[in-house]
Amino acid sequence: MSAAKGRKAVFITGAASGIGLASAKRFAAEGWFVGLSDIDMTGLKAALLAIGPDNGATFRLDVRDRSAWTAVLADFVKLTNGRLDVLINNAGVAKFGPFDSHPDADIDLQLDINIKGVISGARAGLPWLKATPGSRLINISSCAGLYGSPSLAVYSATKFAVRGLSEALDVEWRPYGVSVACVMPWFVETPILNVGAPGSNQSMADTLRSGGLPVYPVEDAAEVVWRAVHGKDLHYFVGKRAKQMRFASSHMPGALRKQLQSRPLQRQP
Repeated sequence: MSAAKGRKAVFITGAASGIGLASAKRFAAEGWFVGLSDIDMTGLKAALLAIGPDNGATFRLDVRDRSAWTAVLADFVKLTNGRLDVLINNAGVAKFGPFDSHPDADIDLQLDINIKGVISGARAGLPWLKATPGSRLINISSCAGLYGSPSLAVYSATKFAVRGLSEALDVEWRPYGVSVACVMPWFVETPILNVGAPGSNQSMADTLRSGGLPVYPVEDAAEVVWRAVHGKDLHYFVGKRAKQMRFASSHMPGALRKQLQSRPLQRQP
């Protein structure tokens, strides 16, 4: 018998911390076999202990590496008898601060991980998803994919791309029996919020809180990911502010723009 022992199988990128780790714990607690992937091997070791060594396996994966994606997923499905019920494209990075303050390397990193990594994951995962009845692709976007976010311009652009990709693939993949969901969190307590603007020692989390904006726990996001896996909707939102942002971007874009202009997020040195 396989290591998965007939359990449903989920593969998660960026699983060493944040939403990825919280989701891994949620799925393992529900009896799923979890593929934990990241470039942080120390974090992955701790993550596997957190979910229980018999409930998953770890894989070093740099989502920017297309060939690695194919090899790692092939190794994972060897443990599940070819089963891949859910692939969660969660890995992502953000660089905070004015658009003209970031070096090219920071811009390229966001594009390569947040867009190219998600595309590569979807392409590599499709054969296994097609082979598993009722499978689902979950892409983690952001509320920054609803309306361009000041001081997060490139990150916002990547999350718009993830949203667009999700919407297109949900239509394209229906004939294969594979559905797609796009999870769009408001700001969540993850390592991404620890980044600071160039030339500033204030983190994104500090700036958010000083502006009176909420930051939600990762468990809230994991719960929404769980619901997205079992639901039929395309878009899922994490946090009350996310739902408000969704409504405002659709029905009050002018008011939303004025609100964003007043935020301290764009007032960086």
